[in-house]
Amino acid sequence: MNVGRTLLESMLAAALLAAGLHATQADEWRTTSSLIGVSKYGDNFQHYDYVNPAAPKGGTYNSVVQGTFDSFNPYIVQGAPAAGFLPFGGGLLYDTLMDQATDEGSVSHPLIADAYKYPGDYSSATYRLDPRAKWHDGQPITVDDVIWSFQVLKANSPMYSRYFENVTEAVAISDREVEFHFSQKGNRELPKILGDLVVLPKHWWEGTDANGRKRDITRGTLEPPLGSAAYKIASFKPGSEIVWQRVPDYWAAKLPVKIGRENFDTQRFTYILDDNAAWQAFKKGGLDDIKPENSSKKWATFYDFPAIKAGDVIKQEFKTSSPEPMQAFMLNQRRPLFQDRLVREALTSAYDFETMNRTLFFGFNTRTSSYFQGTELASSGLPKGKELEILEKYRDKLPPELFTQEFKLPVYDTPQAERKYLRQAVDLFAKAGWVIKGGKMVNAKTGAPFKFEIIGSSETDQVLSGTYIANLRKIGVDVTLRIVDQSQYINRVNNFDYDVITNMLQQSDSPGNEQRDFWSSKAADTPGSRNYSGIKDPVVDALVDRIIFATDRDDLVAVTHALDRVLLWNYYVVPQYYRAVVWLAYWNKFGIPDKQPSYRGADIDSWWIEPEKEKALAAKYKGGD
Repeated sequence: MNVGRTLLESMLAAALLAAGLHATQADEWRTTSSLIGVSKYGDNFQHYDYVNPAAPKGGTYNSVVQGTFDSFNPYIVQGAPAAGFLPFGGGLLYDTLMDQATDEGSVSHPLIADAYKYPGDYSSATYRLDPRAKWHDGQPITVDDVIWSFQVLKANSPMYSRYFENVTEAVAISDREVEFHFSQKGNRELPKILGDLVVLPKHWWEGTDANGRKRDITRGTLEPPLGSAAYKIASFKPGSEIVWQRVPDYWAAKLPVKIGRENFDTQRFTYILDDNAAWQAFKKGGLDDIKPENSSKKWATFYDFPAIKAGDVIKQEFKTSSPEPMQAFMLNQRRPLFQDRLVREALTSAYDFETMNRTLFFGFNTRTSSYFQGTELASSGLPKGKELEILEKYRDKLPPELFTQEFKLPVYDTPQAERKYLRQAVDLFAKAGWVIKGGKMVNAKTGAPFKFEIIGSSETDQVLSGTYIANLRKIGVDVTLRIVDQSQYINRVNNFDYDVITNMLQQSDSPGNEQRDFWSSKAADTPGSRNYSGIKDPVVDALVDRIIFATDRDDLVAVTHALDRVLLWNYYVVPQYYRAVVWLAYWNKFGIPDKQPSYRGADIDSWWIEPEKEKALAAKYKGGD
């Protein structure tokens, strides 16, 4: 009997270890959570190992934001939220149950909740609130706040709705414990990611404003909401400026995830309408202290102004180790023009990355060839083993090449390559019923031209699109680029009102519930989702569910390989490129820890202001505070 029990316990321990857990963790309170192994900090997490625990507080961090804003409610589709608010997560104003680690993937540490637990069958999760957690008005954060937040976010936020699709309810267990019930067992990720739930103040949102009007969480507002995090709104000018002030008695300031971080007394965001004005504001000083740079041309050639030469602006590269995003032209299949896979493949064949990288990007970029770039989750070669077993089930619904050919994107590496791949594009168009007549690509039956529009919101979109548009025009495809203002762009993207956009999808090293928001048929019909291409594919839906309910890490890797391969071979997007670095240029007013977290590249929240440097720059450039 004892031998049998030992064997059973050993088998359970092995299964849990394969799932990235310890047997002793089943249904026991835990603080740090991880979907991949164990956090490097173990159970004795004091603070991040890269921060300066004694970093001084003070000073002003100035930022420029392009566009405008009209709302302080980021959790609905309508409106343009102000800087400092995020559609997913708490931004500067709200705390979440747990805080995602800055230096490890798929790891979270305590914040509003000091611990959580779940049973071995993953049928529920219970979070225990830190009794010190409070709102800025001094009232405690309660279980009722958590339950109400879950309900309103699931009802109104497209992202949270799909993220927590399998969470059926949240119920109070005690005045400190809230239990979340799941519709299905076996979702290994769900207990952990409930820590991403942002907690909103029920008593404030259900109250009335200064004019006696009842507040409404389902609508936009420019009344500064009550929050719980390290900052609150100090002042704002609608559409043009918002200023955040650090809360001096912030309840979580001494928690490990906060020590040495969130050091600026003030964060000021100034809105500017176009790229050139934003660039001039950075060069001038005083309006924009740190500029993340995405333009290869600017990084290579623009940073030669006087402040750079004087050492007052520093240009620095931070390497990253996190998964790389899929940045791509998203082809909107809600438009009939893009519903034929052969057409989408033709459009991919016409994208000349190599020439663009050489002539426009100074060789800085690498072609993206997977939706899970930079991780073990990226597919390669031919499907085999468990991945092949998974795909065999859907063989008759998949492109046959998926099983016989390694997926390869066009490589424009020789002068002859352009002719080769443009001819290939023309042949694919012909198979799909499109021919060139009079120099125009037209429908062979109706004579209608193949014509579409790319929309963007900045001059970067012109750089990204120019060479691609020129190549497509060589084979008679009528493509135009329209640049719209930021507010219009956000509204059109949220409502899928476009033919093609450039956008990116950021994956984690432990994909799960968020995949529904990226690829599911339901998300395709939900405004505000990240299914930008409008994918409605039963195979993709099935694979997404397999990912969410993967039995262990090996199973997760195999099914993610399968999903990656299906997405690639269906040519839902035209992949662009990535860089495994973060480029930052910043005015020399900051103290910076000796190292930064490679997973993120740079954690600006760990920087601090050095007052003497700030004063000297302000006097020298007459633009500082």
